[in-house]
Amino acid sequence: MYSLFYWLYHVISVSTVCLCLFGNNGLAGKMKIVEAPNTFGINNNILAQGNRLQAKVYPSPVSGPAHLYRLAGKCFSLTESVYEFCPFHNITQHEQSFRWNAYSGILGIWQEWEIANNTFTGMWMRDGDTCGTRNREAKVIFVCSTQSKLAQVSEPSTCVYSLTFETPLVCHPHSLLVYPTLSEKLQKEWDDAEQARYDGLLTEQGYENLLRVIFEDAGFLKTQKVKVKLPEAAVESETHNSLQKCNEDFQKQQEEIERLRALLTHHNIPFHTQPDELKGARTTTMVQHLRGDTGLADPR
Repeated sequence: MYSLFYWLYHVISVSTVCLCLFGNNGLAGKMKIVEAPNTFGINNNILAQGNRLQAKVYPSPVSGPAHLYRLAGKCFSLTESVYEFCPFHNITQHEQSFRWNAYSGILGIWQEWEIANNTFTGMWMRDGDTCGTRNREAKVIFVCSTQSKLAQVSEPSTCVYSLTFETPLVCHPHSLLVYPTLSEKLQKEWDDAEQARYDGLLTEQGYENLLRVIFEDAGFLKTQKVKVKLPEAAVESETHNSLQKCNEDFQKQQEEIERLRALLTHHNIPFHTQPDELKGARTTTMVQHLRGDTGLADPR
């Protein structure tokens, strides 16, 4: 009898434990596991298609100093991948916090260089995500350092970001000069513009406009020109007329100069002109300053 009671007690105990476990599991349900991706960016294959960042425009082609081309295809992160800078491609932000409105999106797509005084002064990333009535944009400034890394990110004004990128690729004093990166044809155009400005044939504004056209042709700046295709015959006629008119105007100027010289000589009035060789010497000095020293040391 004692054995029978012991057996019944054991069966009842085991059944009670099983029912409790089943009940607890049934109330708890399945645990939801949220996996945060460990890489970011527009082309991240780990993210689901619905979660990928959608760019508004395509990046511009790689341009600028050739020694910076090696940065293309690489990405550099700051503050545990909150910001990610991919040179010649994009800048993204992936804020990981418990705030309900944590931001993840595109701060800018590679568009063009900022150029001043024959120097690449910054890389502009534009057409980022919408921010109010405008698009986000960012400017990247290159600073000399012993290693390549994204060093600082700030937002000096709403939706406009400033990034500091450190790299040994810009430690050479002439590593960001514009003139040496141009083709021979565009270098000659710049030389001619310098000469025309020195001779007084170009205003400062006209000179700056010519430089912008040169930089656009080199692919450093986004073009602002509106190209209208004319019939070939019309183009040829216009070119012919322009050259003919130019030659006629030049001939008239030469005749007027000779007339004025003869008039001054007739009245014994001295006149002086600047020797051509002095102009050439000054122009050569300016060109040498523009060219700089292209011998870049290997930062490795």
